[in-house]
Amino acid sequence: MVSNSISSSHLARLTALLRAALAAPHGAGRFALAVATGLVCHALFALAVLSMIGAMFYGMSESFGRVPRPWAYAANAGLLLQFPLVHSLLLGRGRRWLARLGPHGTTLATTHYAIIASLQLLCLFALWTPSGIIWWRAEGVAFIVLCLAYASAWLLLIRASWDAGAEVQSGALGWLSLMADRAPRFPDMPVTGLFAIIRQPIYLSFALALWPVPVWTPDQLAVALVLSAYCLLAPRWKERRFMQIYGARFAAYRARVPYVVPCWPSRREQTP
Repeated sequence: MVSNSISSSHLARLTALLRAALAAPHGAGRFALAVATGLVCHALFALAVLSMIGAMFYGMSESFGRVPRPWAYAANAGLLLQFPLVHSLLLGRGRRWLARLGPHGTTLATTHYAIIASLQLLCLFALWTPSGIIWWRAEGVAFIVLCLAYASAWLLLIRASWDAGAEVQSGALGWLSLMADRAPRFPDMPVTGLFAIIRQPIYLSFALALWPVPVWTPDQLAVALVLSAYCLLAPRWKERRFMQIYGARFAAYRARVPYVVPCWPSRREQTP
């Protein structure tokens, strides 16, 4: 019942945003910019997600990168490090730069952020130069189990993104707000759904998706180790920002809900 009400509130917020965008005052230039930016954002977002799912499914052994060795090692290292470094920068001081990026930059900041993040992921997973070394390839029952686990991790990531606010996570908030000719209205601090169990379900589910793959290579191990470390460390900076925004409210939430490892209450704690 609670889960249904939470999903209904998220859907109601998205529906209200769409209605506001469709009922917006006239403005051909603003409308064209909003739609064009939205199409670019969601096309890149879809390509990035598909390339990420496909590349890791094959253990980073299938990609379009063809940099000759030994330069391939440096190229791959650069591709791997650019995502956590730039991603963290844009979540921090880089937010001011996003607000100055093009016309209506303040309104389109979340959409621009999603475009840049999608380009980063697309470069990482589509331009990686495979080592050609395959350590292990799952077969039979192991293949089926790993495929189910891999799909489950991605479904968990989708659910966590929904709980956090799908319009923000997908970049739709910016261009739909511009289309509606209003300032972006961010969802409240997420504390429901998966966020009622752990504080960082998006980062955790992404980290989980890095490991149950049916093909293992040194390439996949490098990607899994670096991005898992990022998923465990980066939320610390995010929580500092939340502390500045929400203050005592976030402090109380942080004291009540664990970071990334669920801590189920004992029966004694559940007894009134």
